[in-house]
Amino acid sequence: MLYRKCITIPDNIWDMNKPLVFDVPVNDTVNKYNIFLTIRNAGSYDFNNLYLFIDVKTPMKFTERDTMECILADADGKWLGEGLGDIWDNKILFKRNMKFQKPGTYEFTISQAMRIDSLPMIMDAGLSIERYSANSGSKQN
Repeated sequence: MLYRKCITIPDNIWDMNKPLVFDVPVNDTVNKYNIFLTIRNAGSYDFNNLYLFIDVKTPMKFTERDTMECILADADGKWLGEGLGDIWDNKILFKRNMKFQKPGTYEFTISQAMRIDSLPMIMDAGLSIERYSANSGSKQN
């Protein structure tokens, strides 16, 4: 495991103007990694998905933006991921088999992109970076 951190969303309401920032120190430019997002939502979340903007700034100050859809429930409304009571945790693959090009701090900035200024019932979001394995991937089916 290279990195793992979760950030609690205040009052379980994710403001689209308050992105979550993860500063990841990287020294290893030889091995490959999988990058995962973790999302915790309440069972009363109104949608079956969550759109995110993910900006990655490299140590060379180059920034790349991705838009990602995280599927949190199936078409019948059954929550995916692991649940305990009314809380659901999803681990979603963002990048597979990625190699960091330069050592230094990589800044991952994650913003909700649901076109709702204040998105309720998202409890926390996180980032984990794990050494690549051909068998590793999303815990979602």
